Amino acid sequence: MPEKKDLLKEEIKHIDIKSFDATKIIESMKDMSFTARDTARAAEIYDTMLKDKDCTVILTLAGSTSAAGCMQLYVDLVKNKMVDCIVATGASIVDMDFFEALGFKHYKGEVSVDDTLLRSLYVDRIYDTYIDEEELQFCDQTIKKIADSLEPRPYSSREFIAEMGKYLVENSKKKDSLVQVAYENNVPIFCPAFSDSSAGFGLVAHQWEKPEKHLSIDSVKDFLELTKIKIEGKTTGLLMIGGGTPKNFTQDTVVCAEILGFEASLHKYAIQITVADSRDGACSSSTLKEANSWGKVETTKGSDQMVFAEATSVLPLIASYAYHKGSWKNREFKNWSKLFQK
Repeated sequence: MPEKKDLLKEEIKHIDIKSFDATKIIESMKDMSFTARDTARAAEIYDTMLKDKDCTVILTLAGSTSAAGCMQLYVDLVKNKMVDCIVATGASIVDMDFFEALGFKHYKGEVSVDDTLLRSLYVDRIYDTYIDEEELQFCDQTIKKIADSLEPRPYSSREFIAEMGKYLVENSKKKDSLVQVAYENNVPIFCPAFSDSSAGFGLVAHQWEKPEKHLSIDSVKDFLELTKIKIEGKTTGLLMIGGGTPKNFTQDTVVCAEILGFEASLHKYAIQITVADSRDGACSSSTLKEANSWGKVETTKGSDQMVFAEATSVLPLIASYAYHKGSWKNREFKNWSKLFQK
């Protein structure tokens, strides 16, 4: 029977989009068909977003691509002004990125493993990737520690994640984390379902010990703050990995702005990479074309693209293409976090 150390020995290595130039392969894929051509069109649309200096690029993250090797990719997008705002699942931000910032790792695993054995060893599995449950619980406790140090009041997830970034400035074991880099470059991160992650356990423990005087996460405040960015930013482009709450939450800002009395334009550009199926009416909250009927996404000018693929297989090509095209060099940081500073 394997021991825990036998399972947690091969680290996941995060891909570096700067180390290879995907321009030639993307250019070649433009003349192909199926997912290849869709991927090439998505890469072109992303580059167009970056050429549009008025465009605020919003990255939405669902799924486990950060654990699977795309963590550095997202950091590089922030560092190089290729992303201005992030909306993500709590797991992407806390269980994966913040977790590694504390000095822990994700490891190569197997799908065919005995999961009962993994449970007995306190090893969690994300498809073919392993994570140490004991280390994850240290992450939970760190979230509690941060919560215990703050003024007891309602916080948007953006506010709390900024506090996590501030904590990492002094305490991180890995400086290149998305939470810290976003904090340092005034790129706000929202997690509308923040408690559905390692953060949830830490915050529950915080409220359990402080039943009368504690902080809470206000998802309505999240929605308002993100809508303010849409109102102020006007032109927006979406780079959506997966779907779910981050995707729908971000798309809904157009409708919310309208309800508040503002004439907010539809999201001008949109890319979604997903393996979800639209036949059951879901596609992780609709295709982009369907979202147009709700008044969320512009789909009549050829500036939208669905890519039906597992994200780790195509996202590095799209990101590398946009990086090496260099349109980001003419952009400035949008500094949207400063919108909320008193």
